Amino acid sequence: MRRLFILLLFVLGGGWWAVRGQAPSAPERTRLLLIIDCSNSMWEQWQSNSKIKVTQQVLLPFLDSVGRQQDVEVALRVFGHLNKEQFGTRLEVPFGADNTYRLQSKIKTLVPQGGCTAAAALTDALSDFPATGSSRNLILIITDGMDDCDAEICDVARQVQLSGVVVQTFVLCIGGQLSAHASCAGSVFPVVHEEEYSKTLYDIFRLSGRKAKVVLNMVDSQGDLYETEHPVTFYDHRTGVSRQSTIYSVDGRLTPDTLLMDPLVSYDMTVFTHPPLRREAMQFSVDRVNNVDIIVSEGTLKVQYAGQRPQWQQPNVDVIVRRAGSGERVAAQEVGETGQYLAGRYDVEVQTLPVTTLRGVEVRGSAATVLSVPMPGMLVLSKPKGITTGAIFRLRDVAGEVTPYGRVLSRTVEFATDLNPSTAGERLLLQPGEYELVIHPQDATSYNKVQTRRFVIESGQTTKIQF
Repeated sequence: MRRLFILLLFVLGGGWWAVRGQAPSAPERTRLLLIIDCSNSMWEQWQSNSKIKVTQQVLLPFLDSVGRQQDVEVALRVFGHLNKEQFGTRLEVPFGADNTYRLQSKIKTLVPQGGCTAAAALTDALSDFPATGSSRNLILIITDGMDDCDAEICDVARQVQLSGVVVQTFVLCIGGQLSAHASCAGSVFPVVHEEEYSKTLYDIFRLSGRKAKVVLNMVDSQGDLYETEHPVTFYDHRTGVSRQSTIYSVDGRLTPDTLLMDPLVSYDMTVFTHPPLRREAMQFSVDRVNNVDIIVSEGTLKVQYAGQRPQWQQPNVDVIVRRAGSGERVAAQEVGETGQYLAGRYDVEVQTLPVTTLRGVEVRGSAATVLSVPMPGMLVLSKPKGITTGAIFRLRDVAGEVTPYGRVLSRTVEFATDLNPSTAGERLLLQPGEYELVIHPQDATSYNKVQTRRFVIESGQTTKIQF
């Protein structure tokens, strides 16, 4: 079952990394879409000049530098610049080779005169990227905080991430005045001082092409490297979208794989143990190897039949494992199979007839827990002619109230199974115990036509009932 799950991970996740931590081949080019805020607030004075003038002064040499790179294309979308009455956005310069002059010329002429329509600009940005060719698509929003933006920017940003078109969205925030809208639109880089503007811009662009080395170290409770295989998925902490998946593994020298991760993304990580382990809000640096230590204390759990195996073939019986006391399903296996689980307590439901529930079962790290359930017996039932409905109940004695004469035993009725009304005979495997069979012929017109029969099932033995 685990091998099938691992295979599906890689078949369904075309962009996911392969086992051994190898990254897919690098894209042919990087496409960077600049989205510039030209709302009225960009006229505000910011240190040496207005925000828009400082932006123009910084972007012109930046585009010269980027334009000299053969594997990079830049496009320009602007919002808030069309006219005072219109809160519009427009792609001013599309992607293309040798468009640096057009980009610079348009940026020189930008005049802020509108409101904030960042959500509309981000929505339209998806259609700005060419559908042909392999590329790593990035968006860089340059704004002074988006304080007057509509709140739907957060929903729009999530849809952009879910689209799969854009790898990452960055927000360069002039003046460093962060708002909730700005922080949910992308990875935010505040610029508090004018002299930081150019450096921050280059840092974003440079980091966007670099990867951080990450090593997962699964260790046991003693700190020793844990030799195992588990699927692992990394999610964008901000959007919840899955970004990378792999299979944790170690080689013959017990050396963990090295993964390559985006340093600009804050990650949540899930290790698919039973139950899963989770780490949140992890940030990785490109300047070192990032070691992520995960303590995994696992033991094994097996459910088996007690008693001599009968002559008939045993069917597959499911075993449902749940967190103790919560009802939360952790995993499923079959009787006779061995499963791995984190150390802890579990409620185990064996899907016998009736269901056998073992509560508070303890699994210890590096230890084997073996549970036994009684070998079932066989009921061979021959029914009356005609369609018959009915059910089987197990009768159990439990301790009742205490009287002056001692504790009185009370008998409970536990549902085992319905009968199949379409068959004249049935073979059922039942757990040992005393049972009551209740059948109702189709032509019965009153309750006194209902027939009951009590019988006993013994482990590995066959009980025959004929009406």
